[in-house]
Amino acid sequence: MMGPTLSDAPRRVDTMRRYNPWRALHQSPDITLLWARLDGCLGLWHERSRTMILDPRQSQVERRCTLAYEAVRAERRHDGPQSEREDASVRLEAARKLIDIYDLGDKIVWAQDPAELADELFVDEATLLTRMQHLHPAEAGYLKARLAARDGVT
Repeated sequence: MMGPTLSDAPRRVDTMRRYNPWRALHQSPDITLLWARLDGCLGLWHERSRTMILDPRQSQVERRCTLAYEAVRAERRHDGPQSEREDASVRLEAARKLIDIYDLGDKIVWAQDPAELADELFVDEATLLTRMQHLHPAEAGYLKARLAARDGVT
């Protein structure tokens, strides 16, 4: 007997509960946000001072993705340089927070290409790629079913 799948889960319709990194930042009064031009990166997290720095030259989508990434670092209390493995783990958690599987399922059925899909999900393509490369098997099955239904495959 197979266990429950993602398609068995109740569909979340309350879009106000979607992860919003700006709301999460607002709910963390111990974190200070500063804006400064940065060379070679889009954001920084300094654990000791609980300060996040974002480069103001980013697009709105880049700011959202960078903020989510740095917020995960803050939650994990990461400071300083990270290993590639730690960085990948932070990127994946941020991508999962930013891209709800049901939103992805709704938009993947009609988006023409990854750029359009990322735009509709309000993330950058790198965040979308990270999310897509690390789908849980139930999530992958859910997306395959959505695409099959679109194509009339039973």
